Amino acid sequence: MLNAKVWLAPALLGVMLAGCGGSDSDDDDSTGDPVGEAESFNYVEGTIAQARAALQAGDLTCEDMVQGYLDRIEAYDRQGPSLQSVIAVNPSALDEARDLDSRYAAEGFQGPLHCVTVLLKDNFDTVDMPTTAGGLALETSQPPDDAFSVARLRDAGAIIIGKANLDEYAFGFRGSSSVGGQVRNAYDPTKGPGGSSSGTGSSIAASFAMVGTGSDTGGSIRVPSSLHGLVGIRPSLRLISQDGIVPLAHWQDTGGPMCRTVEDCALTLSAMVGYDPGAFSGQRFRFDHDADLMTSPFEYQLATLAPSSYTKYLDGDALSGARIGVVRDLFGDGQGENAEVQRVIEAALERMRAAGATVEDVTIPDLSTILSDYRSVSRYEFKTNLTEYLASWPSTTDGHPRSFEEVYQSGGYESRNAGTFAFYDSAGTDLENNADYLKNINERPDYVRQRFLAALENIDASGRPAGEPFDVLLYPSVLSLAPDVGGSPSAGSNNRLSPFSGFPALTMPAGMADTDPALPVGMEMLAREFDEGTLIKLAYAYQELAEPRQAPTFTPELEEQPAPVALID
Repeated sequence: MLNAKVWLAPALLGVMLAGCGGSDSDDDDSTGDPVGEAESFNYVEGTIAQARAALQAGDLTCEDMVQGYLDRIEAYDRQGPSLQSVIAVNPSALDEARDLDSRYAAEGFQGPLHCVTVLLKDNFDTVDMPTTAGGLALETSQPPDDAFSVARLRDAGAIIIGKANLDEYAFGFRGSSSVGGQVRNAYDPTKGPGGSSSGTGSSIAASFAMVGTGSDTGGSIRVPSSLHGLVGIRPSLRLISQDGIVPLAHWQDTGGPMCRTVEDCALTLSAMVGYDPGAFSGQRFRFDHDADLMTSPFEYQLATLAPSSYTKYLDGDALSGARIGVVRDLFGDGQGENAEVQRVIEAALERMRAAGATVEDVTIPDLSTILSDYRSVSRYEFKTNLTEYLASWPSTTDGHPRSFEEVYQSGGYESRNAGTFAFYDSAGTDLENNADYLKNINERPDYVRQRFLAALENIDASGRPAGEPFDVLLYPSVLSLAPDVGGSPSAGSNNRLSPFSGFPALTMPAGMADTDPALPVGMEMLAREFDEGTLIKLAYAYQELAEPRQAPTFTPELEEQPAPVALID
């Protein structure tokens, strides 16, 4: 059960009914204001544009909006299908909503994410809630301030409604923690959610908030997004500050948005990016492991070319003339569940062709070598990086452990992870003399990035152009469907491409598998460094063309919600 001191959701309203609904999303301009008239707001599948329109029309207050999501968490997370996707709700969320209502009455919208409810993976620091990383050893760990990206979300008007469960310490794809228990898949509670951002995946799919955040070291945004029919973006390394995100491997970690629509992810990503002058940003001016941190907003802009808003890329016609390179070597063996994954993605590729895209097979040079000779550096960096994070504020007020060793010796984690801690303890020692670690931070970047660029540029083995360059590379996000609860999905090695290169990747639903109940199938696109805009425009065009996402059936609209004024006779 949730700890009473953090579980402050209101009493359960009468359970479910009504259709799952949600209406087609409206186009957004760069400020998030809806273009045209939105339909009445539904919590299930409700978008930022629809919420903004309902607030503007006076159909709902921000307080109503937040209360409605709190009611859904209370009804479905520990009751109903018992998804166990939320570790804690923010006890100040309703007060913040009332404050936004007062400010809206006097000044209008308070930013592009005004009253947008956000569930953070519980490894993002918040000044008003503990950050546990899912581990009992950190149950009382209270950071002194918000993570940089969280502060950016609040500055844009968002309300942090709570913290999402995760695979503890972001270790794996099972999706359970000693603080929050086993997360269940929103589409079928007998299935697993993926990880490590499992709670964010399940909770956003179930419409417990408008958008969520995850962190990704080796697939932790993209795997649960794929299994929950979400759009999940792992940005280019260095684009989003790593400050205030509990690290797994500082050199591979990044935060990113997880959303039900591309346009909501574009808005959320726009708020999260930005130059951070702090020492823990990870925003190096060059990709090199030992490069200096950027020293000014000018250097950040010069390196990243980040736009003022990624909503500028929401182009419904972007597939016309697009060039998509399909990496068949990453599609799996076509056996068992993988056959259904391939069928759904092949259908998506045909839709893209019909919309005017050129879809061609492409080979990544030396792909087998990349996937066999290199590895994630989390095994080497976690020990040191966790200690650096925990030592960054005093424990005099919260009593939190201040080192990896204290966490390890406390036993404050699931018993299944005892071996993982022991392994990380051993592997994270004497790194300056560890040949494998040095190979992965010094040799891997150039080797991998050159070969991925060769594939994107459509350069053949002789070094000559084989045709026009590709906009993106495409492959399955996960090779199987959701596993039984307690299991890990088969991701193959596809999850490694983005973290090994630092290039951005976006996963989105290709469509639904022919299962009962229907389960989402995700496809992933990889683009050049800092080219998130291309990922967003192609994903948006496919979303508008195919409407591939379907809402889960286990978490429908509640029978009673704060009633929009326009619906009262």
